[in-house]
Amino acid sequence: MADVEYQFTTTERKVRKSKKTTSSNKRRESNDQGEVTITELDKENVYPLENGHDDKSGEYTKAMNKDWHSGHFCCWQCDESLTGQRYVLRDDHPYCIKCYESVFANPCDECDKTIGIDSKDLSYKDKHWHEACFLCSKCRVSLVDKQFGSKVEKIYCGNCYDTQFAARCDGCGDIFRAGTKKMEYKTRQWHEKCFSCVVCKSAIGTKSFIPREQEVYCATCYEEKFSTRCVKCDKIITSGGVTYKNEPWHRECFTCSHCSTSLAGQRFTSRDEKPFCGDCFGELFAKRCTSCVKPITGIGGTRFISFEDRHWHNDCFICAACKTSLVGRGFITDAEDIICPECAKQKLM
Repeated sequence: MADVEYQFTTTERKVRKSKKTTSSNKRRESNDQGEVTITELDKENVYPLENGHDDKSGEYTKAMNKDWHSGHFCCWQCDESLTGQRYVLRDDHPYCIKCYESVFANPCDECDKTIGIDSKDLSYKDKHWHEACFLCSKCRVSLVDKQFGSKVEKIYCGNCYDTQFAARCDGCGDIFRAGTKKMEYKTRQWHEKCFSCVVCKSAIGTKSFIPREQEVYCATCYEEKFSTRCVKCDKIITSGGVTYKNEPWHRECFTCSHCSTSLAGQRFTSRDEKPFCGDCFGELFAKRCTSCVKPITGIGGTRFISFEDRHWHNDCFICAACKTSLVGRGFITDAEDIICPECAKQKLM
């Protein structure tokens, strides 16, 4: 409601008194959610007649610092005489109470009745209320001089607003009250004290953290719980690991089971689920070539020939007489030797 002034006018004969003036009071009250403007009019002030010089009747009305014939001081809206009546001054024009309330007064958002000049008009945004109607939409407690919040065209006391609409901590489930520090990550939010590692419970604050599913971990606890560990030493593999049979190893831990030589980047084979370098595997487990007596490891796709209980490298499987390779050919045994058919015929002649 705009600033206004309401007054009385009267007529009297041969009386002159000093004039009094009034003005409207307007104050603003604030809270965390919004600002309420409260407008109220002062108590009525009477402006008695002052002695005039009307030659016909000897009467006049004193109002708005002017002298008026008694029948000329009228409502700006309805033109009814204001002499002897309360009136409201707006934009330097006088209005009777009925017209003023009809044209300028606001309807109460709660009861839908006009907020008259004798009532306080409490306004928030584009809404207005009687003082007695300014209530929480939920619990109906008065909101005059109290903090309140608004949501979907309704107003609520602080407690009801928090209960229904305030964001809640994903850690403890309590609401975030005014002035509370909030920690946020993607769509989740926590009180500062609730934003902690799920394992060690230490506050994370602004330190690095790692989310996993619905939990939050400090870097140390995450590594301890989820990082890849070497199957040999059980320590965390931070970089440079190798995988053998779908199991992780430090490079320095992946060694020959016999001589402990590092196998990372080297050819190796296994026996009974254990890795061995080529040399150790050959010495310990491989068949030996009947010709050169060296191990036949099979590492690198090495081919070999077996006959009865004897074995040869492909390159060693040759005729004992002419040294021709017998791989893929027929051969004849001659005691401990093997010979090609041609050399066998010559030997029989």
